[in-house]
Amino acid sequence: MSSVPERSEIDEANKWDLQSVYADDEAWEAAYADVEERIDELRAYEGRVTDDAETLLELLELREAVFRDLSQVAVYARLRSAEDTRNQTYQAMSAKASSLQSTASSAISYLRPALQSLTESQVAAFKSDAPGLTEYDHYLDDVLRTKPHTRSAAVEEVLADLSEVTSAPSDIYSMLTNADMSYGVVEGPEGDDVEITQANFTKLQTNPDRAFRERVHETFYDEWAGVRNTVGTALEKAVREHVASAEIRDYESARAAALDGPNVPVAVYDTLVETVDDNLDVLHRHAELKRAALDVDTLRSHDLYMSLTGDQGPDVSYEQAVEWVVDAVEPLGEAYQSRMAAGLDSRWVDVYENRGKRSGAFSSGTYDTQPFIMMNYQDDVASMYTLAHELGHSMHSELAADAQPWHDASYEIFVAEIASTVNETLLTHHLLETVDDETLRTHVLDEYLERFRSTLFRQTMFATFEQQIHERVEDGGALPPDALDEMYAELKGTYYEPAELGGGSSASGSVSHIFTTISTSTSTRPGSLRRQRSSTGFSPKVSRPPPTIARCWLRAVPTTRSRSSSAPASTWRAPSRSSRRWAPTRRTSRRSQRCSISRRQVPAPGLSHRCAAYA
Repeated sequence: MSSVPERSEIDEANKWDLQSVYADDEAWEAAYADVEERIDELRAYEGRVTDDAETLLELLELREAVFRDLSQVAVYARLRSAEDTRNQTYQAMSAKASSLQSTASSAISYLRPALQSLTESQVAAFKSDAPGLTEYDHYLDDVLRTKPHTRSAAVEEVLADLSEVTSAPSDIYSMLTNADMSYGVVEGPEGDDVEITQANFTKLQTNPDRAFRERVHETFYDEWAGVRNTVGTALEKAVREHVASAEIRDYESARAAALDGPNVPVAVYDTLVETVDDNLDVLHRHAELKRAALDVDTLRSHDLYMSLTGDQGPDVSYEQAVEWVVDAVEPLGEAYQSRMAAGLDSRWVDVYENRGKRSGAFSSGTYDTQPFIMMNYQDDVASMYTLAHELGHSMHSELAADAQPWHDASYEIFVAEIASTVNETLLTHHLLETVDDETLRTHVLDEYLERFRSTLFRQTMFATFEQQIHERVEDGGALPPDALDEMYAELKGTYYEPAELGGGSSASGSVSHIFTTISTSTSTRPGSLRRQRSSTGFSPKVSRPPPTIARCWLRAVPTTRSRSSSAPASTWRAPSRSSRRWAPTRRTSRRSQRCSISRRQVPAPGLSHRCAAYA
């Protein structure tokens, strides 16, 4: 039987280097204690925020210092917990970090209401008195913009205190699916036993043996059927929390609340959805072409991930994928390319699946750390594209951090997928231009088409489903599992016509994409939404992403790399750690960080850009 290794069996070279954040868990505990102690300093400014410009500047600088350190504490704990969701020590650390974030948010919950008591002219006068405040122009503008939806200081404190609780559905779902659930064992095409996991499900669905694909599909979704009530209830409670939060903040809908954070007009969102819906004939044509290519009477759920070629395609080792992906980004410049190569050399990526590891893929990190990419690499073309995708997110965040101070370095989820999909496109062009293997070239084109299907059409389907279930609750309706399945099955049937879809059309069975986004789709405070570090799902605590259509979301370094596009990976190397112009950890002042070069990420109190592999 194919087996998933324990984490201890994975080579260290294929694990991310979290020692670049903290040397060990004891160092993390010390950092945690330091942040915990400094939270009281934030509370000391309550009632004094608008006394004078210097006091406000002091508070904003203190807020930055505390939350930058807090984000590192949180990210380290969550990355450790993602390595093996069964590890109780790291689950406890992650819970402690979440609690600390909630405490810190509560401690400074007075800030927005206090700032919103000022007029624009008063803010301008403060900037004149303390020129350092001009660095906070965008932040202050955003605070004033969201004034109609900010509650009193007392209410904001309560909402901040509740943030740890409102994330419960997402946390429960993650533990259920990653730590507790198993997905069955089926007979393989050669008569061997094959274990199904969340990580390998999609790859198994590309096997040419149709009967095997059907066994995998039915077994996998049978396991989901066994927890449909649990998952469905968790999803419903998440939706109800979103609706209640929007009502508390006087938004007309949960969608309006979700979109107000990134300041995206509802009309823009609607136009994007409508445009995709008006062009579903393209997706239908793709389904019909796949049916014909596979020579089947009817396309079924277990056929959707099959290549138009009818075969599984060539293996692509991780080492080969790294070489091709780094080569592919050459049009973005030497600085970008060499930085990516050096990052891969310094263990940005946790490469392979291990038992208990969180499913899918994501890019995470903080403003002051290197990026960290979690993969469940499967030695195929799709995994190579996922690596390129996640590296796009990581490099986007790196460049944003280089160009902006901490409070401006994050980017909106609405544009987060641009960098990732650009990398996918560059990879496609590079391989078609440089690789002669016709089999590989064919699978590259097929994968590129699949990326359009999943990133554009499927994500829009999820967005529509999200809107429907939120509207149902807003209209006073209920969301039992049967209703969720019915709504989702109808949507999937519309999008994937002319396919006839079975078990995998249920919301509970395909919730890996849906739930992780739904459970985090509205912000606990207006204006808090920024892209802070996730191929397709999220695990935020403080800021939360809205429903999205396309979520799955340079420090130049000297390099000694010299190679042609066809050279093996072993012929080149990125600079050694000692030669790089960054340090594993650092502390710089707010003013000096703008021009320093170091490994850092967008301020991320726990938000990762995560991509699941199916649905």
